[in-house]
Amino acid sequence: MAKKALHRSDVTCDGIVIKDSGFQVTENTVVCLDGQVISVVGERYIMLNKPVDTICSTIDEVYPSVLSLMDIEKIDTLHIAGRLDADTTGLVLITSDGQWSHKITSPKKDCGKRYLVELADPISEDLVAVFASGIELRNEDGLTKPAILELLSPQQVRLTISEGKYHQVKRMFAAVGNKVVNLHRECVGQIELDPELVPGDWRYLTQEEVDSIS
Repeated sequence: MAKKALHRSDVTCDGIVIKDSGFQVTENTVVCLDGQVISVVGERYIMLNKPVDTICSTIDEVYPSVLSLMDIEKIDTLHIAGRLDADTTGLVLITSDGQWSHKITSPKKDCGKRYLVELADPISEDLVAVFASGIELRNEDGLTKPAILELLSPQQVRLTISEGKYHQVKRMFAAVGNKVVNLHRECVGQIELDPELVPGDWRYLTQEEVDSIS
């Protein structure tokens, strides 16, 4: 049916007759069938600045889902690529593309996640090498993958990890005798949290940002 409509020149995109079934549309393309505007929802890629006391779930539970912050069509086709705890803030990526999100969450892909971390106690510079060698977590076999620890002040650091173990950042600092007070994700891969997004706001990713996950 769709091919017949294309063949009859019944389909236009932004006012231009389209006959190629492989023609690519974006969320901003105005698609018309026989002169009537139709809704076209392709794969979607979104960043959201997660506020505290929200959860990375598709449904509301103890806290509201981050998806409840979005007024968007066909929200049930979206899922969250990786999770943050309820008390963790910052960059969350949301998509309808399962293969794309797998590249973010799979430990085999080494997709780095960078966090700004505030700690209860001062941290020693010696731990930079310890984190780079891997940390032994309680009830886990072996060490974590090498992590990049950058000291910003005695009780504030940046940490980049390439895994997503349960409560990993908090457990890594607990393993060296410290406690995470505040945790904020700044970056996933090469995708930086847009500084113009206040907590709870979201936007579509640019094509360059989407393509940076490979």
